[in-house]
Amino acid sequence: MELDRFYCGDATEIMRTFPNNSINLICADPPYNLGKDYGSTIDKKDWTEYEKFTQQWLSEAVRLLKDNGTIYIFMGVKFVSRLYTILENDFGLLFNSWITWHYTQGMGRTKGFSPRHEDILCFVKGKNYIFNIDDIRIPQKYYRKRNNMEGANPGDVWQFSHVHYCSKEREKHPTQKPEGVMERMIRASSNPGDIVLDPFVGSGTTCKVARALGRHWIGIDINQDYIAMCESRMAHSETLFDSIDPRGSRKPLDLKK
Repeated sequence: MELDRFYCGDATEIMRTFPNNSINLICADPPYNLGKDYGSTIDKKDWTEYEKFTQQWLSEAVRLLKDNGTIYIFMGVKFVSRLYTILENDFGLLFNSWITWHYTQGMGRTKGFSPRHEDILCFVKGKNYIFNIDDIRIPQKYYRKRNNMEGANPGDVWQFSHVHYCSKEREKHPTQKPEGVMERMIRASSNPGDIVLDPFVGSGTTCKVARALGRHWIGIDINQDYIAMCESRMAHSETLFDSIDPRGSRKPLDLKK
């Protein structure tokens, strides 16, 4: 297992070559099985086949995860409930959070409510998992003696904008994730020097942010064009620039003078 590099190939097969209990944090954005075109593959399987695919890559991911490790998984609405039961019942992981990533723009609809969120499941392998609350606090909304004025827990509803298609930071990938989302996960659930794995690395956001935060990283993708995109992106600035939590700039009200 080589650190700070990208691997091109099937995620399950490549993870099988890595040693047990070697990864501190896994951030995974697998295909949602919604028919998206990823260049070399089309994300459309029979649901039985898709569940088998999920079981296979998760089996390796859980094996690699350290006892104090955490896994975050992005998932679409059609499979997220089933994924929850797989993680809990089939692999014995401990539920931590069901995160709602809310974004302000999305698909428009005239009949029914327009989708404005994605789900992220957070599970841990053991009870002594890493969670760095002080690294992810956001400013309090009000001054109160009972509040920790160093900042509040951001909660399980996260508001980060998409990396819009007109943005200069946008890569040619259909599901590019904002750096701000990955920054919060990595700060909360790993420490500097830890190893962060993204088995479906796509546009490379996870690895770029992990490097900027002083973590080691490994990215895997089956598409050679995406690997080339990631390598090119890693040569750019390490600044976390493409999305922020808007609550981060607020100042507490009712401050005593």
